[in-house]
Amino acid sequence: MRFAEAAGLRVSSIGLGTWQFGSWEWGYGKDYSGREALLIVEKALDLGITLVDTAEVYGFGRSERILGRALAERRGEAVIATKIFPVMPAGPVVSNRARASARRLGVEAIDLYQVHWPNPVVPISATMAELAKLRDEGLVRYVGVSNFSLAGWQAAEKALGSPVVSNQVRYSLADRRPEKDLLGWAQANDRLIIAYSPLGQGLLSARYDADHRPGGLRATTKEFLPDNLRRADAMLQVLREVARNHDATPAQVALAWLISHPNVVAIPGASSVSQVESNAAAADLELSEAEVSELSAASSSYDPVGGPTGMAMRARAIGEDLLGRFGAFGQKPPRAS
Repeated sequence: MRFAEAAGLRVSSIGLGTWQFGSWEWGYGKDYSGREALLIVEKALDLGITLVDTAEVYGFGRSERILGRALAERRGEAVIATKIFPVMPAGPVVSNRARASARRLGVEAIDLYQVHWPNPVVPISATMAELAKLRDEGLVRYVGVSNFSLAGWQAAEKALGSPVVSNQVRYSLADRRPEKDLLGWAQANDRLIIAYSPLGQGLLSARYDADHRPGGLRATTKEFLPDNLRRADAMLQVLREVARNHDATPAQVALAWLISHPNVVAIPGASSVSQVESNAAAADLELSEAEVSELSAASSSYDPVGGPTGMAMRARAIGEDLLGRFGAFGQKPPRAS
């Protein structure tokens, strides 16, 4: 397993994303949450994966609880990252929600506590002031953000008065927006980019084309519009060719391309033990400079048409459900007007 380190935080270059643990929108069922998820975490640790990422909003706390059970006997082997959902992220709310996450995870300290999204109303200084207190108390070891612009990341760090060690953003061969400014700043300032959706919702598995599309929620997202699958064909062909040269899968090559960039780690999810094994193996896949350049050039030619992303669709579904469960994190339901 390859590792990355920034501002004192050392994590495996391939981590494990756990949105699917306990979340209804993935449709994996009770057996997955009650059994398979535990086996996935166990296998991930066996393979040297240390970074395990969750959030209080994933399954409305269920992902954290499942992860807590899975890590109960192996806490010292994992770097646990979770996120606060940005509903009133200020003052005692931040402290209460951090402590609730720690209880669900069954830990005394959260290794990496991240602000899930910027809040357009609450100043980041109000959030960071409380996170600084939690860090000083030892409940939080490192502070991170997610889905922040460079200006927002820098403002968060200034407000915290110390490193905001990471920014978790959507990043893959199919979506290279972090390269515009986030990646260079992270590399120059000893910070991490944590890449979520590193396989483009499955697009970079190269298993789909315009005549063979996935079903369910993904069928309505821009990644899998027939026109975009045709536009992605050249990129996917290069992925397949490089994969054949290494006796690997296209997904493994896509992950290896990501972590070939300094200060980048990836957190793919896993629907099975075999998938986490495949993901972990990507950390040992060495691409040549020529292959990295070829993949980057093919990616640059991919120009998808608009439409909702898979992540946006799931975020909207969560948001709609939150309105009906406003008390999920100890908030009082709003009064009817």
